[in-house]
Amino acid sequence: MSDAGTNDRLERLRSRREPPPLIKVRLVERHELTARLVRLVFEGPGLESMLSEPAASVRLLVPSPGSNRLVIPDWNGNEFLLPGDVRPALRTFTPLRSTEPGCLDLEIVRHPGGVVSTWAETAQPGASAAISGPGRGFAPPDDTTEFFLLGDETAAPAIGQLLEHLSPDAAIEVHIEVESDTAIRPMPEHANATISWVVGGRGQPAGSRLLTSLATLPELTPTAHVWAAGEAASMQAIRKYLFDERGLPRSQATVRGYWKPARPVS
Repeated sequence: MSDAGTNDRLERLRSRREPPPLIKVRLVERHELTARLVRLVFEGPGLESMLSEPAASVRLLVPSPGSNRLVIPDWNGNEFLLPGDVRPALRTFTPLRSTEPGCLDLEIVRHPGGVVSTWAETAQPGASAAISGPGRGFAPPDDTTEFFLLGDETAAPAIGQLLEHLSPDAAIEVHIEVESDTAIRPMPEHANATISWVVGGRGQPAGSRLLTSLATLPELTPTAHVWAAGEAASMQAIRKYLFDERGLPRSQATVRGYWKPARPVS
């Protein structure tokens, strides 16, 4: 790439559209759903407006590790940063409608080393956090009659929303990758949906079993749509498989990287 091209790319990175502001919220309830999942209920101004399209996203900010004090980071044109150019404890989740008025629910996969997951293990009602959103959701094409929904544990809340919102006449095939049977959970019912929980052992790359499931799908018709979300590298592999190997038009797939493995501390 030429110097001019590199400079243009850097300028675009510096001038990314600023996301919605972080709104201070308060944790009001905490529910243990499974051995791998906890649901947090937050209360704060404007949270109900963050429930737009299904499979949308919000950013959750919690206190940095080792601190109980919530500090709102500044947007530098590319990302949120704390003083000293320190990255905040900020992660993206699917916003869920709460049974409590004026509240918003988030479901967090419990995993060692995750900054928000670690906070969620011990946070008690009254704890401070902040939420920004919503990000884009999924508006299915009008002519779609078949959906293939794939994701890991982090995508299960979004898949649940899609099952509730997609047409009852649509044929839906769901594959959700989980680390163990303890992560299997009830999902919303849909008259024409089949749900497969893809359980595998430790040590396998995240998302690898989703790619194996995808390879078993039948020929995709022009009225079919694939929606997939999960670990970023596995989603890149799914894009490559769909577009390069199966020749699927890009308009017939929505593939989103939700997370990346934690970098080893050197």
